[in-house]
Amino acid sequence: MQIIAKKDEFRESLLSWYRREKRDLPWRRTSNPYYIWVSEVMLQQTRVETVIPYYERFIENFPTMEALANADENDLLKMWEGLGYYSRARNLQAGVREVMSNYGGEVPANRTEISTLKGVGPYTAGAVLSIAYGVPEHAVDGNVMRVVSRLLLIEDDIAIPRTKKIFETVIMDLIDKEDPSSFNQGLMELGATICTPKPRCLLCPVMDFCLAFQEGRQEELPVKTKKTKMEIIPVASFAIRNAQEEWLLRQRPAKGLLAGLWEFPMVERVGVESPQDMALQHFGIELKETVDILSFKHIFSHLTWEMKSFGARIEKAAPIPEGYRFFTEDEVEALPKPVPVLKIWDEIKRGGTK
Repeated sequence: MQIIAKKDEFRESLLSWYRREKRDLPWRRTSNPYYIWVSEVMLQQTRVETVIPYYERFIENFPTMEALANADENDLLKMWEGLGYYSRARNLQAGVREVMSNYGGEVPANRTEISTLKGVGPYTAGAVLSIAYGVPEHAVDGNVMRVVSRLLLIEDDIAIPRTKKIFETVIMDLIDKEDPSSFNQGLMELGATICTPKPRCLLCPVMDFCLAFQEGRQEELPVKTKKTKMEIIPVASFAIRNAQEEWLLRQRPAKGLLAGLWEFPMVERVGVESPQDMALQHFGIELKETVDILSFKHIFSHLTWEMKSFGARIEKAAPIPEGYRFFTEDEVEALPKPVPVLKIWDEIKRGGTK
């Protein structure tokens, strides 16, 4: 293959482009393995532009691994609020606690040990090792698989887990031993900015090495089978106030979807029941002054909630369902909430229930 035959030229083309064109991102200004670990966890399934303010706020609040290890889970989730995939935050904290207790507060500098940490998979391990420690290790994510599949005209289905091994082997053959950090980040940057799903090939620094470009097949790759049809669940959410202008919420269970986050009363919608009937039937609450707030879709990795939210009041002496309690507006603001609840709450603050 052309790229394998000209590895030195390929590396030089990629590295010189990366050093010249790389975006100025906060986690690229450090070699602190903890900071790089935080950034890589945040960047999983989240866009760079979204992550930057979260990363900066997170590091400001938890500047050391000790600070994160000792943090209250509610404080941790509040810092993560809006990023989604909250298990990432819990796993990060659990992994940091393992580093503190098992490795004397030093992130392991080899793949065997770092891979034992909670939430650290092959990609995160390789990213931290190469970027923080300069260890020539593969860090294969979706961007890298897209780039390499086009460079080498690899037609294996990237939706199949074992296919990743092919790309890991290729990277270990190609990686720059002198500067593995820039090499891995260069591939990631190329996939994020140039070799995108709709590639901008004429701007690509390694176009001359790309077999898919030579054959005009770059938009066919990577091969990825479609996921099974996503489950759609219609959901009703009730933002309920009492006479003291307090809001009714509960904390979700400690395990499962959106674990440990706070939400308004919520129920799956069936048929054409009115919001008053749903609240009475499922929560034993008689609603007054019911209004529509917001309708939207919230997409998880495996299902979609079709949300309809309602504002309402209840009588002063009305009973409340088990597990729920009232909070003042300031208290609601301080609770860690999932994105669907954040959307409803933001609309309420804009006057959506008036």
